[in-house]
Amino acid sequence: MSKRYRVTREYQQHRSAEEQAISLEECKRYFATKPDFTYSPVFIAHGETTMTIEGDFFMWSHGDALIPFRHYGGDIYVSGSNDAVIPVMMEVASELTADVEEG
Repeated sequence: MSKRYRVTREYQQHRSAEEQAISLEECKRYFATKPDFTYSPVFIAHGETTMTIEGDFFMWSHGDALIPFRHYGGDIYVSGSNDAVIPVMMEVASELTADVEEG
């Protein structure tokens, strides 16, 4: 089973509830500065069946793979199924002054 990570500011008590949330607008501005990320309002998962998921996805291009960083509920979620995502996720969290939680 693959791990899932959440980039969040939930545990930063010095911030107000509004400041704790990572807004979609903040994500769009941040990821627009990253040449290997593109925004998509849908994620299409291919496997035995094809599933389309609507949402706010920032797709990280890594070789032939596209790895979704999903903005949802004031946080960013990413799968840890590819080990290459870990340093990128840590960089995202650091630059957004956020924490990483596994689970």
